[in-house]
Amino acid sequence: MTSTDTRPTAGPDPSPRRASAWTALKPLILRLHFYAGILIAPFLLVAASTGLLYAASFQIEQVAHRHELTVPVGEQRLPLSQQVAAAQAARPDGKVTAVRTPEAADASTRVLMDVPGLPESTQLAVFVDPYTGQVRGTLDSYGGSGALPVRAWISNLHRHLHLGEPGRLYSELAASWLWVVALGGLTLWVTRRRSTRRLRGLLAPDRSLPGARRRLSWHGSVGLWAVLGLLFLSATGLTWSMYAGENVGEVRTALGWTTPAVTTSSGDHAAHAGEGVHRHGGTAVSVDQVARAGAGEGLSGPLEIVWPAEPGAPYVIKEIDKTVPQRLDQVAVDAGSGQVTAVLRFSDYNLAAKLTQWGIDGHMGLLFGLANQIVLMLLAAGAITLIVLGYRMWWQRRPTRGFGEPYPRGGSHRLGWAVLVPLILLVVAVGWFLPLMGLSLLAFLAVDVLLGLRARATQQEGA
Repeated sequence: MTSTDTRPTAGPDPSPRRASAWTALKPLILRLHFYAGILIAPFLLVAASTGLLYAASFQIEQVAHRHELTVPVGEQRLPLSQQVAAAQAARPDGKVTAVRTPEAADASTRVLMDVPGLPESTQLAVFVDPYTGQVRGTLDSYGGSGALPVRAWISNLHRHLHLGEPGRLYSELAASWLWVVALGGLTLWVTRRRSTRRLRGLLAPDRSLPGARRRLSWHGSVGLWAVLGLLFLSATGLTWSMYAGENVGEVRTALGWTTPAVTTSSGDHAAHAGEGVHRHGGTAVSVDQVARAGAGEGLSGPLEIVWPAEPGAPYVIKEIDKTVPQRLDQVAVDAGSGQVTAVLRFSDYNLAAKLTQWGIDGHMGLLFGLANQIVLMLLAAGAITLIVLGYRMWWQRRPTRGFGEPYPRGGSHRLGWAVLVPLILLVVAVGWFLPLMGLSLLAFLAVDVLLGLRARATQQEGA
């Protein structure tokens, strides 16, 4: 919650009694919330606005690419091998890497191909009518989610503003600070309202208050309702980031929390497949036999059948239904014999791997379908509201000139070493794990020191 209300708080306690830890910490939290609200909120505003658009991108994709994605419902579907052959005939320059089978009766089959000249992580999707074998069109397909051009464009806008890898710094900065701003705002709001002992004062804005206080009431109440969702988006967003994401990956690896994968090593099965088995060529079994082997293991719904990646490697069949109840089992099928060589059930994932999968799918709006997307839209709209209210409060209370007076200094001097030392160690650890947050925090401190020196010089000149 990016409150930028700059009303001064009470000065230091004149009594010799040492102030409580909270009394000393509150000015520090207020100052941090002030600086983050002013300087980081623009990045959060961009992330929230593009995230709001991405939450609607699945429906936009369905409309924009309706011709390729949907077909007239026929009587009987053709074998997969015929559909793949139709795609190969339409694009003989492409090399088949996978095929995605439809679940809905009016959905097309998607044959994925490697084609020269496509960007990294992009394949060509050939859409085939499963009833007639007619090719309905081709589109670029991005990443493991199979995003088509419209959704891929929106995704890249949210991810890096179409600036490539350097653009990812903006989203990492936003995700790194979102949880700090949210928790800081929650703490300030709850402690501010604690004296009223009225739950309604926390949960709902007080419209009877005058202008500035009414806006603060709206800011705090909206932030309270949104805080859990904002923390979730911050945590899951960091897993995709450049620098913090690498640290998250290293921690997961060290703790054995990585997502398991079905066994695809060739091993003794190479003898069955022979030298002719390779990703872009023929195999001893047809894709129809592979699909039947997957069905025999209980795989259902929309599937992705991945061609062997190297000589002797198996086909891999993946369930790709990420909506609860999820279907994400995988099996490996020997390309020479058509026998199942390995099975991986989603139910066998460790808890950390399941939480990671659920977190990613929830962040993308897939876990609960349309309801998930609506919640994401509400969270994005809430974040935008908080930022706009925060800036409005700051703008109306700013001085005639200058940056604006943050909350009073001196809180750290009132902390005992028993609190100050662990706090410093915690900040250093978080700054190391979240490098962009650590660097920007140093920038905040530099700005704060410069403003303090300027204020002191002004006071000395006026004395």
